[in-house]
Amino acid sequence: MNIYKDYIQEIGERKTQGLHPKPIDGAELLSDIIAQIKDLNNEYREDSLNFFIYNVVPGTTSAAGLKAKFLKEIILGQFEVKEITPAFAFELLSHMKGGPSIEVLLDLALGNNTAIAKQAADVLKTQVYLYEADTDRLKEAFKNDNAIAREILESYAKAEFFTALPEVVEEIKVVAFIAGEGDISTDLLSPGNQAHSRSDRELHGKCMITPEAQEEIQALQAKHPDASVMLIAEKGTMGVGSSRMSGVNNVALWTGKKASPYVPFINIAPIVAGTNGISPIFLTTVDVTGGIGLDLKNWVKKLDADGNVIRNENNEPILEEAYSVATGTVLTINTKTKKLYNGDQELIDISKAFTPQKMEFIKAGGSYAIVFGKKLQTFAAKVLDIEAPLVFAPSKEISIEGQGLTAVEKIFNKNAVGIAPGKVLHAGSDVRVEVNIVGSQDTTGLMTAQELESMAATIISPIVDGAYQSGCHTASVWDKKAQANIPKLMKFMNDFGLITARDPKGEYHAMTDVIHKVLNDITIDEWAIIIGGDSHTRMSKGVAFGADSGTVALALATGEASMPIPESVKVTFVGEMKGYMDFRDVVHATQSQMLKKFGGENVFQGRIIEVHLGTLTADQAFTFTDWTAEMKAKASICISEDDTLIESLEIAKGRIQIMIDKGMDNHKQVLQGLINKADKRITEIKSAEKPALTPDSNAKYYAEVVVDLDQIIEPMIADPDVNNVDVSKRYTHDTIRPLSFYGGDKKVDLGFIGSCMVHKGDMKILAQMLKNIENLHGKVEFKAPLVVAPPTYNIVDELKAEGDWEVLQKYSGFEFDDNAPKGAARTEYEKMLYLERPGCNLCMGNQEKAAKGDTVMATSTRLFQGRVVEDTEGKKGESLLSSTPVVVLSTILGRTPTLEEYTAAVDGINLTRFAPSHKLLVM
Repeated sequence: MNIYKDYIQEIGERKTQGLHPKPIDGAELLSDIIAQIKDLNNEYREDSLNFFIYNVVPGTTSAAGLKAKFLKEIILGQFEVKEITPAFAFELLSHMKGGPSIEVLLDLALGNNTAIAKQAADVLKTQVYLYEADTDRLKEAFKNDNAIAREILESYAKAEFFTALPEVVEEIKVVAFIAGEGDISTDLLSPGNQAHSRSDRELHGKCMITPEAQEEIQALQAKHPDASVMLIAEKGTMGVGSSRMSGVNNVALWTGKKASPYVPFINIAPIVAGTNGISPIFLTTVDVTGGIGLDLKNWVKKLDADGNVIRNENNEPILEEAYSVATGTVLTINTKTKKLYNGDQELIDISKAFTPQKMEFIKAGGSYAIVFGKKLQTFAAKVLDIEAPLVFAPSKEISIEGQGLTAVEKIFNKNAVGIAPGKVLHAGSDVRVEVNIVGSQDTTGLMTAQELESMAATIISPIVDGAYQSGCHTASVWDKKAQANIPKLMKFMNDFGLITARDPKGEYHAMTDVIHKVLNDITIDEWAIIIGGDSHTRMSKGVAFGADSGTVALALATGEASMPIPESVKVTFVGEMKGYMDFRDVVHATQSQMLKKFGGENVFQGRIIEVHLGTLTADQAFTFTDWTAEMKAKASICISEDDTLIESLEIAKGRIQIMIDKGMDNHKQVLQGLINKADKRITEIKSAEKPALTPDSNAKYYAEVVVDLDQIIEPMIADPDVNNVDVSKRYTHDTIRPLSFYGGDKKVDLGFIGSCMVHKGDMKILAQMLKNIENLHGKVEFKAPLVVAPPTYNIVDELKAEGDWEVLQKYSGFEFDDNAPKGAARTEYEKMLYLERPGCNLCMGNQEKAAKGDTVMATSTRLFQGRVVEDTEGKKGESLLSSTPVVVLSTILGRTPTLEEYTAAVDGINLTRFAPSHKLLVM
């Protein structure tokens, strides 16, 4: 009874925050609730019934197991509850989405009571979340001539779980709500600093955009009860930046519809739009919920009488409004004509949002149901020894005779599932692929765990080579929220089969290494496909896709992902890199030169960047591939020379061995298996049996970009351009400026070196610069704080062994202590060097932050509004992104350096150099 009273007390506390009772996922509480239901005179019986029916988390939670068991007792007549008839009990089971509910339904369907078996079979025919333990039972019963088992399998073979669903409505009325002007980051929809609450969906929903925006959405809903509110990124792209399921969940919570009347705070079918469409990773997340994402194109380039683009004084295209989507505008989406209308006026073709596959997602209430449904149909047809009827839209297959393959096309063809032997597919084809490596990060991991529970998964798919659960996004501050959430997450993921940053048993040191760096190390084959719960899942080996927490869960549970083969843009290099430049400047220059060549059009957006870095090892090349998330690319692929790839694989082997030595491997020896696979790959390359991956010489690209290194004559800085009169131009990564633009007098309030964009070389550059400055001036004085967060403990250990860490310690005023981690976020910084714990730190923005209104110079990737630094009323916070030496010098000077100051400061320092490969990196 105590746990129930604690729950009632918590409900009272939540009520003061405007929140409903928290959904129940624990068996101990539900056990008390069931006992109170059975006690007809219990004072809490009525409330307990409501909690049992409407407030239990489905799937594989311990509460779901107990709920399914009690419903089984009711159906079998072992206990009578007048409010829950056997028929209602079956209905409740049908909404529990697998796991224990499927086990109960199979018990009943394969039992001796014919009437009950028939009812259970009818419910089972609507279910898709079945795993091997479930399908094995059906298969065995079928072999034993069980008529009900045959009936269920025949239904599955016909995919009646899908065909019996209502068709997608022809007309969907929407009312526009402009959520922001310019690109809308998922930070606006699900702020990083509220990551701790993501698993509490109702609470987390309170942080979407602003309270004022939430009130405006509710007002629109009241005024237009027959319409869905459509969130719009006016003059921008919706959902850029991080790949957050929580962002889509929040939009669905405020504007979507309930997935089930018996499951609290899980909404589906949100409708979002952008002038420039939806970010690719965000659109995947929208598909997960059966939502709709529209590319509005409501602002277009203005043309003169000859059809030429009219440009402003900055040589940027002038835009004019093609049609209005101002807040409150009522529009109609027609899913048959696939057009958007304002009344009778046709506005734009939106057929890309209603492909046959997307229509299936909408009909089924999300993409998961289709993925599992297809597998279930295939299984049933195989058991019945029949050909599965064509129910689902056939995958789009594009095969162009005589055309070679890009690198990503080769990887997709190698990993494809279900295509005819010998068939070669090109970009645009829809493909199911096996996934090799999966990563879950800590601020989305609790949601991934929830998704795994909801889809009734209990162990990692055996076809996944390796998977890792990180602790990097909550590394900076080990506060009460982290202490409550992270150990629980690590226990769940460790039990599920992942290698975890923290050992639930406490036998190895807690690791807070940046997830992207770890995934970059454990990817031991450049032919691999990687799925990770973060937009910066961009490896320099293989092809990696940042994904929402749900897609990560699907990859962990099934070992598969489904997506179209993306188009590629080829990036090569000519010229010679100046000795005083850093490779980070090459990264910035790539975007700058690309935009200049294509008249401001970002040809990288939504595509693969195939970058021919050739001579850079995985650590250094990662600086480029990681940055491609900010270029709005779908993903990136690094083409390497054979010897360079072998060197990268040897480095990876060494780091995986360190993980093993620390005790991080599990009973299946996943990490040792990765080393064995790396050895095999190295042998293949050395023997020329299978050289390093390269594209075909006759591959076709959407575009080709040649970066001229000779044009890069001074450090380059990505500037958020916070005062641009055109709001849509602020906080994009498209404003790349040379150092001289700032004239050596832009005040810098704080510097940050860290996160995933730096490697060991950057730490050594920092140490070398500090020694040089001391030699020149006798001492080092910081005129602005410098926060340093190495990406991994391995790098710290290597720096200690090589003497560089000692240099950093000498100049630091703070050094992390794992035995006494910070319990509160830092709000003020002194003018000194901070040696922070490995992890994301300021880049994540959910724990540490710069002071409001600061100008920050950082090696980070994030310049979004409010991410690294928030605004004050009088000054906008800004995060400028540059190379490590520029950051160091900016904190020493307290301002941006001049080119002369910069070149003098880096003289003799071994910067991250790059020389283009002289080999032809094609087949």
